[in-house]
Amino acid sequence: MKLATFKMAGGAPTWGLVDGEAVLDVGAVLGSRYPTLKSVIVADAFAEVAAAAAKAKSYSLADITWLPVIPDPDKILCIGLNYETHRKETGRSEVANPTVFTRFANSQTGHLSPIIRPRVSHDLDFEGELAIIIGKAGRYIPQGEAWSHIAGYACYNDGSVRDFQRHTHQFTPGKNFPGTGAFGPWMMTADEFAFRKSQRLQTRVNGQVVQEATFDQMIFDVPRMIEYCSTFTRLEPGDVIATGTPGGVGAKRTPPLWLKPGDTVEVEIDDLGILRNGVADEA
Repeated sequence: MKLATFKMAGGAPTWGLVDGEAVLDVGAVLGSRYPTLKSVIVADAFAEVAAAAAKAKSYSLADITWLPVIPDPDKILCIGLNYETHRKETGRSEVANPTVFTRFANSQTGHLSPIIRPRVSHDLDFEGELAIIIGKAGRYIPQGEAWSHIAGYACYNDGSVRDFQRHTHQFTPGKNFPGTGAFGPWMMTADEFAFRKSQRLQTRVNGQVVQEATFDQMIFDVPRMIEYCSTFTRLEPGDVIATGTPGGVGAKRTPPLWLKPGDTVEVEIDDLGILRNGVADEA
């Protein structure tokens, strides 16, 4: 299934099942029990969602406003420097464990909504990534059990305000400006998205390919990321792990390629979909 969070014009946020060029508002049918997509994940209620889809009203995708797939995760954990091409372009040393930083839920935006360039900086960068959505809670999860803790997958653009990121050895300031973390369009459930190391991740700015890699180029693979993150925190249903970006980021180009108002940035992952956002200045 492809599951999304969205709203109609003037309406409240809801969630539903994407079916071709339409979305079924399953949230309107099951909302008394499952008011958000995260609550569906917590209850492992995907079978109920499939059964209720026949009763749900259908809307054209052209008529909805996409919201971040999970607007209210307990936590968003981001894995930095997780492709060798990106590690090398940054000049960072090899490490034995994943580099982890956090993003706040209110820094996210949805598919087709603009990524916001803040008024205090023009150093806005793109980072196309695969996002993992946790489905089953766990602590000290062994790598051999990691896949069973995944509810689904989505595209992510971990947009970065680079000068604020460089203010400190920690990445937090540059990763949490409002409207910089694009997440969507949908979550594809783990039973439908057959993860393969040969799948391609590609980022494009105004149609030009600026990042491209396959998942076998990750330094720390998915089971290792889940094992490591679940060691220092309890992973909860609806938590998001952004798994890192390949080389080619704008900050390491000559001259730097910063996102600016009017640009369009796309993150595409084989078999999963395309996340597309414009860029706008902060009001």
